[in-house]
Amino acid sequence: MRYGIVFAAAVALAQPAFAQTAAVPDAVAVPGATILHTLRGTGAQIYECKPDALGKLTWVFREPIATLTDQGKTVGRHYAGPTWELTSGSAIVGVVAGSAPGATPSDIPWLKLTVISHRGSGAFDRVTEIQRLRTEGGVALGICDKAGALQSVPYAADYVFLGARS
Repeated sequence: MRYGIVFAAAVALAQPAFAQTAAVPDAVAVPGATILHTLRGTGAQIYECKPDALGKLTWVFREPIATLTDQGKTVGRHYAGPTWELTSGSAIVGVVAGSAPGATPSDIPWLKLTVISHRGSGAFDRVTEIQRLRTEGGVALGICDKAGALQSVPYAADYVFLGARS
C-alpha cells in the first residue's frame, strides 16, 4: 500500500510539461478532468492477418503488449482489454470513447478511453478516463498474405490517467 501512495505522490509532482501544455484534439480531450498520472508505454501493437468482409486478407489489431515506465523505471504493464496494471496490483480496463489521428501515417491514433472497471486498490483508484497521446509507430504495414499470421509492430505512447477534480 505504501508503494501506491508514494507512486501517486511522485507522479503527481513530476508531471511532464507536455501533459499540461500539449494541444490535445477535441476528440480525445477530457475537459475539467485532473491529471492523476502520466506514464510512458513502450512495446508492440500485435496484429493478426484475417479476411475482411469481402474476403481480402488484411492486418487486424489484436492486442497491445507494453511496459509502463515513469522516469525510466518500470511501474507496470499494458495489455489486452485494454488493461493498464501497476506492479502494486492496481489495474483498470478502458473502452475507446474518442480517437484522433497520430502525427504521421505510421503512428497509431491518439485515444480517449473511459474506465469501465477497476481491480485492486492503489494509484488507479480515482482514474475515470485515459488518454493515449504522443504516439510513435504501431501501425501494421506490409502484405498480409497468410490467414492467422501475426505481426508485432513497435510503438510508444504517453498514457495520461485522469479523474474528477478533488
